Amino acid sequence: LTLSFLGASLCTVMISCDNTSKPEDSEEVAEEHNEAKFDNKEETDAAFLVAAAGINLEEIQLGKLAQTNSANSDVKALGAMMESEHSKVLKELQALAAKKQITLPNTLTEDGQEAYDKLVKKTNAEFDEEYCEMMVNGHKKAIDKFEMASKNTSDSDIRNWANSTIPSLRKHLDHSISCQQKCEKM
Repeated sequence: LTLSFLGASLCTVMISCDNTSKPEDSEEVAEEHNEAKFDNKEETDAAFLVAAAGINLEEIQLGKLAQTNSANSDVKALGAMMESEHSKVLKELQALAAKKQITLPNTLTEDGQEAYDKLVKKTNAEFDEEYCEMMVNGHKKAIDKFEMASKNTSDSDIRNWANSTIPSLRKHLDHSISCQQKCEKM
């Protein structure tokens, strides 16, 4: 009996000392907070704003990375534009979310961190090509999300914000495609 008790105590100590677990995804934390506060329609609206925040946080961090890790002036300029413009959009989004009492992630989401970790390992032309590809694909997906929200969101403020953001996302997509084409020619 003493050995079993001792063994259980050791097991507990080993589990409590294990610090290898991943930190909780900020997107999941925000979604859990919103699920507790809202009904289905409001929760769907909140989920869109959470996703939009994740997109903006990722674009800001990847834009910063492009400015420091690229030697290509076009890629650096694209990164600077992404950082600047997505920072503005994130501020608008944070104000809207605060008004609606919606919790947003405030750090890179798990997906955003994975994209950052993938990109940070690249160098030179490989970095430039990967960054541009991420910007093209990411903005295509973002435009789809925002177009869906502009049609399907129940809250008129959120719907109007989504709709007003789409032209900027399209402009970002155009810049990303142009930069990608320039990188392919090099």
